[in-house]
Amino acid sequence: MPPRSPLPQRHGLEAAWVCTPERAQHPLWDTMGAWLDERLSEFVDVAGFLAQGRLVYESGTAVAGLDPYRPNTFVWFHRDLAAETVVPGPIHLIYRDDRLVVIDKPAFLSTIPRGRHVVQSVVVRLRAELGLPELSPLHRLDRVTSGLVVLATERRWRGAYQSMFQRQEVAKTYRALAPLLPGLDLPVTVRNHLTTRRGQWQAEVLPDAPANAESLIELDSVIDGQGVYRLTPRTGRTHQLRMHMLGLGIPIDDDPIYPVVREIAIDDFSHPLQLLANEVRFTDPIDGRPRQFASVRTLPLRSVVG
Repeated sequence: MPPRSPLPQRHGLEAAWVCTPERAQHPLWDTMGAWLDERLSEFVDVAGFLAQGRLVYESGTAVAGLDPYRPNTFVWFHRDLAAETVVPGPIHLIYRDDRLVVIDKPAFLSTIPRGRHVVQSVVVRLRAELGLPELSPLHRLDRVTSGLVVLATERRWRGAYQSMFQRQEVAKTYRALAPLLPGLDLPVTVRNHLTTRRGQWQAEVLPDAPANAESLIELDSVIDGQGVYRLTPRTGRTHQLRMHMLGLGIPIDDDPIYPVVREIAIDDFSHPLQLLANEVRFTDPIDGRPRQFASVRTLPLRSVVG
């Protein structure tokens, strides 16, 4: 692992780094510029970065293209980010103390930076807005899901809280808007085996495998002929609640993946998935206090356009 980066965060993101390998008996590179060009030219404009002093050593000194090749040397840089459409809708700050931040995110906002959603993610936006460069999520919500996300303010707190989530010691409750199905006997506990395959959008049920996913489904109320369902997951598989609702014949309203995958433009925010991470409850692993947080959003979730 590299030493601490000499570059500060930019847009809430740490600098990227690369490290030169040991010099071979017959070295392929005479200069740092030659190695960097071979290693990074697919991803960045190496000549432009060198000219602008955007590639730096551990000391913070800019790399010069003609510097002699140095084995086992770290080089840091910030990538150029692609333009992103701003995700509309507020991030509500529900709670903040020295260890924890709890927020209520809108649909279409990623929890962590990935793929085409980097600046438009909870982590990147809040690191800058709250002045917390080490802020990190303790769990994730799908980009299209709204509601509560719990984050650690600093690295030193992350382990204790993440372990709590991994041990399934956190009670989570969701609300979902979906059709009413005559004859469906609720409440019901759904148990099955869910799996995901690389390159596929939808999860799958493996009917003969032991259960690895469990959810309690209850009808909470009725709004305009649609059911508001209370969903209590007892495990945390990918798309678990969406799959379990689909399996009962009541797919969640405005789901872009279930029952069929729909082609939706990346900047189309007009139909938010009607799934809300509504409540989070746990015993704080550090001070033993009970913690309970609730979303300020309600169903139906409205379009966040305009």
